[in-house]
Amino acid sequence: MRKAFIILVFLQLFGLSYSQQPKANYDESKIPAYTLPDPLIFSDGSRVSSKEDWGKRRNEIFKMFENEVYGICPAWEGKLISSEISSDPHALDGKAIRKEIKINLQNGSRELNFTVLLYLPHSSKPVPVFLGYNFGGNHSVTVEPGISITSSWMRNDADDGIKENKATEAGRGISVAQWQVREIIARGYGLATLYYGEIDPDFDDGFKNGVHGLYGIKRDSTSWGSIAAWAWGLSRVMDWMETYPSIDSKKVIVMGHSRLGKTSLWAGAADKRFAIVISNNSGCGGAALSKRIYGETVGIINSAFPHWFCGNFNKYNKKEARLPFDQHELLALIAPRPVYVASAEDDQWADPRGEFLACLNAAPVYVLLGCKGFPATEMPAVNSPVKGDIGYHIRSGNHDVKLYDWQQYLDFADYHLKKR
Repeated sequence: MRKAFIILVFLQLFGLSYSQQPKANYDESKIPAYTLPDPLIFSDGSRVSSKEDWGKRRNEIFKMFENEVYGICPAWEGKLISSEISSDPHALDGKAIRKEIKINLQNGSRELNFTVLLYLPHSSKPVPVFLGYNFGGNHSVTVEPGISITSSWMRNDADDGIKENKATEAGRGISVAQWQVREIIARGYGLATLYYGEIDPDFDDGFKNGVHGLYGIKRDSTSWGSIAAWAWGLSRVMDWMETYPSIDSKKVIVMGHSRLGKTSLWAGAADKRFAIVISNNSGCGGAALSKRIYGETVGIINSAFPHWFCGNFNKYNKKEARLPFDQHELLALIAPRPVYVASAEDDQWADPRGEFLACLNAAPVYVLLGCKGFPATEMPAVNSPVKGDIGYHIRSGNHDVKLYDWQQYLDFADYHLKKR
């Protein structure tokens, strides 16, 4: 059992295939009959018929996800202090400006520090920016030697137990392919990224470290888990972005992969300042429908990662039929802002069809709000994206972020942001 857990964590963190995972259904014929709740029906059974009605219904849905899945984040009334710790105006062979920004959060006597790595194209005007967490430290994003190595705890998933595990020089540039910084800069966008473990370490530490440590509050079954904490951290970065003149803070695109794709969706639902929300291979607890019980399930994810969600989510372990909501309603919470969901053909653990169906069933909310919605009724062929106000593609390959994915995200951002 312990060995299986370690393998599961290792595969999910490092983007390997899930096709051989035990105790998971990969047979469409074995999916149980299920009924998806209608996002346009109030809990009392009445129908949403106007934009004003949707505002009220949205509050109902948001509170369900907050109380039953991700947990309630405490209000932020502390201080945010930023300082530039490095700068290179000739980064990426002169094509970009690179900066490292230290952000200090203070809540009374408690504080937390983290570093944002920022790449910007040379521009006389504020630029739109992609914002997302990285898995390996900021120095893993490019090979440039000037980027500092995080001193935060790094998860060692091959290790039997929890111990100190620090990032090293050997990790520099290991995630270049996942970030495509040069492509982003060439298209006129900036990139802001930070190591997710600096916001909250990714292990079950009793919620004592990271941003949880900024608050001395007693926990209950609705208290925020790590995904909500990571989403909360993205909002604090957004707070800083609104003060930074080189960034167009009205055009910030939040993007995440895997567990951080779950995070980007919840961040987009919780914080309306994000202009576009992108989920890459987010699966269970992200874009995939839970009631399908395909690939990773609620019970599996809660057992493997007990710190990700609030305690109430455990009520639905092997009882997905009891869920009064499903993930299509998470996507609907983002409306009318554009949202893009991406799957991978070989990443059946994340249930690509379930991710597509979430897009399809979120579309009526977008249509109600006067948006184009989702221009598909059937799952598209591999490498054939569909793009409306909801975008989707299933790419050939495995659980990863590829150049192909970034090309679709950049095209999607161009369509929605550059037409304004």
